[in-house]
Amino acid sequence: MVSLRYILSRSGVEIMGEWVPVIGVLTGILVPISVFIWLYHEGKGKRDAVLEIAKHLDDPSKVEKLINLFDERKKEPIDYRRGGVITLFVGVGIYLLGLFAMGNFFQGIGMLVGAIGLGALIAGYLYPNTSEEITAAVERFEDQ
Repeated sequence: MVSLRYILSRSGVEIMGEWVPVIGVLTGILVPISVFIWLYHEGKGKRDAVLEIAKHLDDPSKVEKLINLFDERKKEPIDYRRGGVITLFVGVGIYLLGLFAMGNFFQGIGMLVGAIGLGALIAGYLYPNTSEEITAAVERFEDQ
């Protein structure tokens, strides 16, 4: 049986076998760069609007409030327990994928991811992260 590769190479059409790694590397470089450019252009309108409004405000406290309105970062600390549970079960899923379909390599990866999730879960219980938990920990310490 004549292979497709032989037919394509005989007809003058080159197979892109040599270009696959190059395209893979370029994709790995271009994706983060395009995300940074996209985020810059997305935030540019907000920054321009704040600048125009700040030009017409005389009170610095109002400017500070305006800037805080556009601050999209989370104000609450990271919940390690939630992330640990999610990561733990992702690891279990990868392990089961390796167990039933893909082999020992994926079982090992699943065990690694599950161990990371278990560590994050334990860290979430060792280190309080919400303001109520921190206040309770400080009060317990002061009572001693």
